[in-house]
Amino acid sequence: MKRKSGLVFVSLVLVFVSLLLALATEARAQSQTDAAAIKQTALDYIEGWYEGNAERMERALHPELAKRIVRTDKEGRSGLGQMSAMSLVQGTRRGGGKQTPKEKQQKDVTILDVFENAASVKVVASDWVDYLHMARFNGRWVIVNVLWELKPEKK
Repeated sequence: MKRKSGLVFVSLVLVFVSLLLALATEARAQSQTDAAAIKQTALDYIEGWYEGNAERMERALHPELAKRIVRTDKEGRSGLGQMSAMSLVQGTRRGGGKQTPKEKQQKDVTILDVFENAASVKVVASDWVDYLHMARFNGRWVIVNVLWELKPEKK
């Protein structure tokens, strides 16, 4: 009788371990799928800017996006500069990023963190660094906030 209960216990442990492995494999596959979608959204944003491709830019942004920068004047007072999704799409359509020569079009994307339906991403571009907050919105990763900073001028 002890041998039979021991086999049942071992069988249950094996089933439990198999379930855990299956769940871990599924989670890893999902995280790889999310990482690819998050990176593609960031590339649609920065490459869309450089290409003057308003459709790519618009696809990357939530319609209520806020893009902000803190600017400090000579007296040390800070102000908040802000762009909306609409102004960013229109600036892209006007070709603002097309003025950057191909060899200077830096577009380094680093996913800093992903948790459930939220992600933080760093994009290093030619003259600035963007910190993107993304959300999975209606099944798609979109940018909802951007805090950015200009790179120091090279002397």
